[in-house]
Amino acid sequence: MALLGSAFAVYLALSVLLWWHVWSTHPTSVAMCGCNDPSLFVWFLEWPAYALTHGHSLFYSTALFHPAGINLLANTSVLAIGVPLAPITWLFGPVATLNVASTLAPALSALAMCWLLRRWVHWLPAAFVGGLVFGFSPFVIVNLAVSHLMLGFLALVPLIVACLDELLVRQRRRPAATGVALGLLVALQFFVSTEVLVVVVLVGMIGVVLLVAHCALTCPREIARRAPHAVRGLGAAAGVAVVLLGYPLWFTLAGPAHLSGLVWPAIRPGSGNLALSDLWHLTFLNAHALSLFAGYQGPALPELSYLGPGFLVVLAIGVSIWWRDRRLWFFGSLGVVAVILSLGVQSYWTPWRLLVGVPIVQNVLTGRILTITLLCFAVMLAIVIDRTRDAVLAWVDRLAAHRARWLAGMRGGAIGVGNVLAASTALVVAAVAAVPMATAIAGNVPLTTEAVTLPQWFIEVGPHLPPHQVVLTFPPPITGASAMTWQAVDSLHFALATGSGPESIPQRAGSERAGQAVITAAASAFPTLMPATRRNVVAVRDALRGWGVTYVVIPDPAVLVPHADRDAGTAWALGFFTLAVGRPPQYRAGAWVWSDVRSPGARRAISPQDFVRCTAAGRFRGPSRDAVPDCVSAASFPSSH
Repeated sequence: MALLGSAFAVYLALSVLLWWHVWSTHPTSVAMCGCNDPSLFVWFLEWPAYALTHGHSLFYSTALFHPAGINLLANTSVLAIGVPLAPITWLFGPVATLNVASTLAPALSALAMCWLLRRWVHWLPAAFVGGLVFGFSPFVIVNLAVSHLMLGFLALVPLIVACLDELLVRQRRRPAATGVALGLLVALQFFVSTEVLVVVVLVGMIGVVLLVAHCALTCPREIARRAPHAVRGLGAAAGVAVVLLGYPLWFTLAGPAHLSGLVWPAIRPGSGNLALSDLWHLTFLNAHALSLFAGYQGPALPELSYLGPGFLVVLAIGVSIWWRDRRLWFFGSLGVVAVILSLGVQSYWTPWRLLVGVPIVQNVLTGRILTITLLCFAVMLAIVIDRTRDAVLAWVDRLAAHRARWLAGMRGGAIGVGNVLAASTALVVAAVAAVPMATAIAGNVPLTTEAVTLPQWFIEVGPHLPPHQVVLTFPPPITGASAMTWQAVDSLHFALATGSGPESIPQRAGSERAGQAVITAAASAFPTLMPATRRNVVAVRDALRGWGVTYVVIPDPAVLVPHADRDAGTAWALGFFTLAVGRPPQYRAGAWVWSDVRSPGARRAISPQDFVRCTAAGRFRGPSRDAVPDCVSAASFPSSH
């Protein structure tokens, strides 16, 4: 345990280095970004802390997408992370919790893998390297860089594999106890990532088939001897999982605000697939797209699936040398199966075509099956490193046994030349495998971060609103804006009319769909400023009423966005909401605010020419903050139709 503690200390130090820009500044107010997916996860980490202190459900909230609400279990809510870290949220806020979770995720994932590998390798450095490439792979680092905690925290997967190894192969512990542990781990994984759990179950079943098939061919009597132990343990695991997950699973599939069919209807089942060449050929993700849609402002990140040519060469040579090692063949075969499944749906036939219509499974983005490939190949690498060291030691002992004087000293103990030579050779093998991967990541270490700032209104006014207020912001969080971060940092003191995630797609907007489409179009990355027609104004007015909005808040982009790159959308919004609410806003605490929206003024109309003139960007950038609303108010007229 002391050795594992030392390994964890190194992993944690590396993780702190990865997030050095956070821990060397202000971890309560600095993160990768306060926008896009990081904003969603800041909210997901705030909700359990809020729910626990206010007696609300952990699974459902109307604080987003008011009044329909959000089903957190149908989302990537990472409750198994948010609940244990709630004390940090209470004390320091959700941004600090995101930073703690992002720092612990690779270190704990690496530690769990290192602990698993100690079952199969004798030399701790071999297990350490296997844990390192698992916990700090491009797959983990890139997902953490965009705050995808459900994919960046993989610590439970090696523990699940350890339980399966104990039940099916080792069988040294009581099956009931191991089964209970397995059931608990499955339940926890459900509350971290249902997608990863589906992948683990799917590939795990394939692994069991491979194991049974091997035993049937080589030692058929072993199957009958081991089956009762395995069945008892798996039965206990199933029982615990059913008890713990029965209600949450129902809530996910049929509870309030659940998602039906495809989670993302626009994503074709079998998408998100792996490109085989990305395993060995270093390519980078589109930096502009990462900045625009994920908020990451650093250098281009490597493809998630990159392992490097050295990694694959070491595994291939290791299998060819120690071809009788059944562990290498098992994990190699399972890793290749995972790679094939990761191909998803291609122009040619792939196995995933058999699964595209299977409920739940069809929502898996197949490239994420790389979690299993990564685990299998990390196991193989550790075994190859360990066997390399053992082989060199055996070679030295054979030479020393022949009493060659100049080699006699190599037969010493831990500090002997033989041990040094063996360790050095094994570490060279480890370096050949791991250095290309490390080099690909090095350009982004430490990860780029930025200050998470709140507009003045959300500092001075938002936390002091009367109870039961519903705020619509522009830009709305649907487009990746930071409103959910502002709300979370304000301790969810008010509800938001919209949100981000799969609930934000138009098909799920209900009767407010038309109004949501008008607002979203103007605030998107490539804005389309919808004309102020009667139809569009009525749609937004009806949406405000349907959402129960009490405040419309448009932070001044001079404060919100340093480069004011949303000036055109803001000018449009000032004019459009003036028409929809029926009165101009007040400028307060660095934002234009319409209050008491549930009691709107008379609906107003305006000619298309006057609306374009009033909302011109030049007028918006002029000396008067109220130029656009005043112009629209003066040029519009009451409309009774």
